[in-house]
Amino acid sequence: MSARGGRSTPGAWSRLKPVNVDPLEGIGLPSKGDNRLLDYKTQERYYTKIVERYMAFCSDAGRADELLRRLGQLSIATEDGNLEEPHPSTPGMRPSNIGTNLDAAGQKDLSTLMMAMRKLREGIVAASRVDDFSIQAYIFCIRLSILVKNMESYHPAILHLLRRMHTVLPLSKSELQEFVGYLVLDLACRQNDLAEAYVVRQKYKLHDAKVDAILQALAHDNYFMFWRIRRSVDGHKAKLMEFAEDGMKKQALKCLGRSYFSIDLPSLEEYTNSTWPSLTKTYGVGWQLEGTKVIIRKPKTR
Repeated sequence: MSARGGRSTPGAWSRLKPVNVDPLEGIGLPSKGDNRLLDYKTQERYYTKIVERYMAFCSDAGRADELLRRLGQLSIATEDGNLEEPHPSTPGMRPSNIGTNLDAAGQKDLSTLMMAMRKLREGIVAASRVDDFSIQAYIFCIRLSILVKNMESYHPAILHLLRRMHTVLPLSKSELQEFVGYLVLDLACRQNDLAEAYVVRQKYKLHDAKVDAILQALAHDNYFMFWRIRRSVDGHKAKLMEFAEDGMKKQALKCLGRSYFSIDLPSLEEYTNSTWPSLTKTYGVGWQLEGTKVIIRKPKTR
């Protein structure tokens, strides 16, 4: 500031640092009036920045379990956009059971990524673009959205990929099987609509033994098969199966309660895929633990 007039001198302004605008946040939603992402070249540059940011996030996480902890702990608010609707492959790893919270910086990075992918999808849809790039971008977005269980992103994106893009530029056989499998699992595990899951499976001629086994386990309340398959599938299928876990645990407890007087603790924890403290605290199990044996109910005496 000047000592006499209270005005800043030109030299003071020249010393101010320019404001750094995040390139992912600098572009707005097409549905909100920002039309820059309707341009094909802008879409491609923006997608490259999304992939770079995601790879930096993975590199910062370091280990596979830490990456999945970060992805698993992300909570994302429901998107309010109107438009419906990446190819480095997202890591095919099993979700971690680590329960610590995602740090604020990691939460911000992933939230920025998810919003950026929404902007890109809106731009692709608004531009009516169907080509190798747009399909690649959708594949990336769907895979990452599944890993963070953001149904508001992956579900409409899968529908657009299969119903619109695939009809214009067919997916490869392996890609079609992969994304039809995700849709079938979403219907069965999250939406609890087994009938529609079987319809979609038949319509697209899905041949996936593990998806079939999951459907069978859900149809027959076979908790033993459900958890066995859950431990053998890749990270994306495992994430979709998580939507059905709570119901399967309750069904297992109901079946065990009706069928047994007692059960050993390791078997109980295996059948419910839960620890004893979790069963008593989260599910209100009032059974009695005696050493390694769980007393479910005592025989009636005459």
